[in-house]
Amino acid sequence: MKTIWKNMLGAIVIAAISSGVAIGASTYYMSQNQATTTFSSGVENTFKQPYKLAGYNAVAAENTDFTYAAEKAVHGVVHIKATQNSKGNSDQQYVDPFEYFFGFGGRSQRTPQPRVGAGSGVIISTDGYIITNNHVIDGADELEVTLNDNRKFEAKVIGADPTTDIALLKIEADDLPTIPFGDSEKLKVGEWVLAVGNPFNLTSTVTAGIVSAKSRGNIGAGGDRSKIESFIQTDAAVNPGNSGGALVNTKGELVGINTAIYSETGSYAGYSFAVPISIAGKVVNDLKEFGTVQRAVLGVLIQDPQYAPDEDKAKVKALEGAYVGGFAERSTAKEAGVEQGDVITAVNGVKVKSASALQEQISKYRPGDKVELTIDRNGSTKKYTVELRNAQGSTKVVKSGDGTEIMGGAFKALSNEQKRKLGVSYGIEVTGVTNGKLQSAGIKKGFIIMIVNNQKISAPEDFEKIVDSILQGRTEDQGLFIKGFYPNGRTKYYAIDLSE
Repeated sequence: MKTIWKNMLGAIVIAAISSGVAIGASTYYMSQNQATTTFSSGVENTFKQPYKLAGYNAVAAENTDFTYAAEKAVHGVVHIKATQNSKGNSDQQYVDPFEYFFGFGGRSQRTPQPRVGAGSGVIISTDGYIITNNHVIDGADELEVTLNDNRKFEAKVIGADPTTDIALLKIEADDLPTIPFGDSEKLKVGEWVLAVGNPFNLTSTVTAGIVSAKSRGNIGAGGDRSKIESFIQTDAAVNPGNSGGALVNTKGELVGINTAIYSETGSYAGYSFAVPISIAGKVVNDLKEFGTVQRAVLGVLIQDPQYAPDEDKAKVKALEGAYVGGFAERSTAKEAGVEQGDVITAVNGVKVKSASALQEQISKYRPGDKVELTIDRNGSTKKYTVELRNAQGSTKVVKSGDGTEIMGGAFKALSNEQKRKLGVSYGIEVTGVTNGKLQSAGIKKGFIIMIVNNQKISAPEDFEKIVDSILQGRTEDQGLFIKGFYPNGRTKYYAIDLSE
């Protein structure tokens, strides 16, 4: 295998050198209306070109010495160890087959084994705030951060946003090295970037590549339209453990958070994806200030124009942008004058080439902000000013923990004894009701909640996550459908509207 790869590499190198010789031997002539190129073979190229490539054989336009950027970035990237303690019952006994068959006893204690994962993070403030991926820390009971100088710290989660796969951590330290934010919107396809992280626990690893594409969507949503995907695609090598690490430009500025790879094997296969800092930066600012993301929505159902349904294709003239295929029940865009079949081509003058690019632009704003949409309607350009709202149709700030206050209830998980008496294996008990949605719906103290929006509820946190996901616009649901029963055996169903 090594020989095969070596031979292939040799062929590639030879081809590249040969190609370079041919190009270097070319000479260029320019007429008034067309550029004429005579190749080394003597064949004349007469295709019309608007200008001559100035300085074609000069040095590259951009410095490709990565040592400065690497030195600036490597100290600002950390290793994250995420430990999830076993949720099993340590008192549970099991039969050891070896001891059973050979007569050494019968039962033994099962020792729960913790699950340990690893990823990367980026220090974004001298006092210890760290940005990473939500999937790196999701479900972890303990988080240990190791700096590039090998100092270790316990980290706490300030907030996390599954919609963008971004999380914010905090360690207690001062005077830490940081990576300054760059401008991911100014990145150009073909521009050099570096990926810095800890693949396979190989700490402080730097790889280089170019920006292969921008605003890349539909990578891993799996049909979940609540996901915001507008990735920077690069060919910098990224592997398991790089998640949450830095994507930096040649100035050493943070332009993205490495998040995903496209691979059939689980290892790098040439494609890696990063959340642009234009999205990630806004998310972590919201998490720090409010504990949750202030997500603005237009209230439109969008897709790329080429996928418009047959009945609308005749009037869709723009080939780039976001085709409006429908509206949410409460749509601020529809109220402003946007119509089904329109193609949104710009937001506040910033051109959008796809539905994912529109997501990226809107994700920079908060409810209450106003944006100007440029619309292509059957070939005509129109502009509308739209006030953005949250998923509930208002402009108010949503804070972490608002769900508990809105619901107006207290809950506790069922004990093993309660489960035995009630004949159930999961559920939570409503232990108190105050002014709020529960009381308005008629739910009383003692009610056992079993299922909410088709999800089994085993702990109060399960219920709170569903409520928070609705309030924060991470799901298309606008309310709760609750199934449960009272201890006397009476089954009840409740519907609660959270959009009001």
